[in-house]
Amino acid sequence: MPVRFDAVHDCFHDLLASGRETGAALAIDVDGEPAVRLTGGAGKGTDPWRPDTLVAVYSVGKPVVALCLLTLVDRGRVDLDEQVAAYWPGFRTPATVRQVLTHTAGLPAFPVPRPAEAVADWDLLCADLAAADPEWEPGSVAAEHAWTYGHLVGELVRRVDGRPVGRFLAEEIAGPWRLDLGYGLGEADQLRCADLRYGDPEWPRLVAGAPGSLRFRAVGNPAGGRDLSVLNSPLWRGTEVPAVNLHATADALARLYTGLLAGGTLDGVRLFGADLVAEATRVQYDGDDLLLDRRTRWTLGMQWEPDGSWGMGGLGGSSAWADPERGYTFAYTTAHLADHDRVDDLVEALHSCL
Repeated sequence: MPVRFDAVHDCFHDLLASGRETGAALAIDVDGEPAVRLTGGAGKGTDPWRPDTLVAVYSVGKPVVALCLLTLVDRGRVDLDEQVAAYWPGFRTPATVRQVLTHTAGLPAFPVPRPAEAVADWDLLCADLAAADPEWEPGSVAAEHAWTYGHLVGELVRRVDGRPVGRFLAEEIAGPWRLDLGYGLGEADQLRCADLRYGDPEWPRLVAGAPGSLRFRAVGNPAGGRDLSVLNSPLWRGTEVPAVNLHATADALARLYTGLLAGGTLDGVRLFGADLVAEATRVQYDGDDLLLDRRTRWTLGMQWEPDGSWGMGGLGGSSAWADPERGYTFAYTTAHLADHDRVDDLVEALHSCL
């Protein structure tokens, strides 16, 4: 790592030394080139975290599943302003593809309470969504579609292309760009997964929202999404829950955003047109988000920040984004489920180096 980024190195290791972090990886590209690659702490059990350690990154995966659908938009097979029902017959909610991608479709929670085992039943959960009435007029307001986003977007990919979204991601994006990430891992890749752990035993309750609230309904159904016995199981790692269970390395996420920042080309391989990348990363909705309970600017799958950066953070502390103004991409993956203050400290250290 260049001496220029010593402050980032020191900050990362201070997080581990203080116990604020117990297992994580950090990857930063600057001007399209790798600048920082750090790992530390434990991955699976007491095994040290390695560069190829995979970990579940929660909502950091939402832009990834969105990119699968945007690939079909780029190829002219999907129209952003067409009704979902045009591709998914029987889908009741009169939302467009664009509204699904911007969390304004009105389906922020699965309508039928389901147990943890239901995550393995893709058809059941998609049927629940297809039959549901929206909680508001599509397009009128946003609420992060915490769990439903991946099934809405992923089923559109499957209906149009025929492949499950995990296979589509592997063959159309991860493979060509050599990205170590995926949905629905096989047995060999599951052995590389870090075991998630609570930074605070109260974490599952603290992030759930008030009982009965929209957030509570959205993040708690199906059950098990904050339960370590589920999260660290073959059920979770081997199933496609695209909104929340992407498993990835930090390197893969940083390189993904480096390709987007370059207009859709990485290592000479073009996956997206520059016009589509520009459309996908511009603000499409700017207003209240009923689940996040704050003003939010949504692009087609990402959050846009006032400094012009775009990407996504995940429940528990993982995060990945691109900063076009400063010319870098950033990815932090962690097994230590806690707040995002670790990322805040790392970003402060990074900006002091630029």
